[in-house]
Amino acid sequence: MDKVFVTGMKFYTYHGVFPEENKLGQRFIVDVVLEADLKEAADRDDIEKSVDYGEVYEVTKQVLEGYTYRLVESIAEEVAAQLLNTFSIVERTTVKVIKPDPPIPGHYDHVAIEIVRSRR
Repeated sequence: MDKVFVTGMKFYTYHGVFPEENKLGQRFIVDVVLEADLKEAADRDDIEKSVDYGEVYEVTKQVLEGYTYRLVESIAEEVAAQLLNTFSIVERTTVKVIKPDPPIPGHYDHVAIEIVRSRR
């Protein structure tokens, strides 16, 4: 299966379990991998037979900015569902949602959730 990568999409939104996360907001970074057969798109040089990167960003943005979620897992699940719903050519998607600044003590780069969803 061929892969389309759209990585490092950044959003400032108001998700989280704690009230201050919903009030103050925080950064989220989303990476997606979309698996599809891109042979026809390549042979025809036709974006209509492929995945439009800009549309991937817009779908992801609508999920991140359109509703408030408590769990990062819920964000990833909805991004995956919307991407599969939007792009009929995509057979499988991997969605990684990164939370760089969660309100937990300690020293770390970030926390993240990664899910894999497919049509079957």
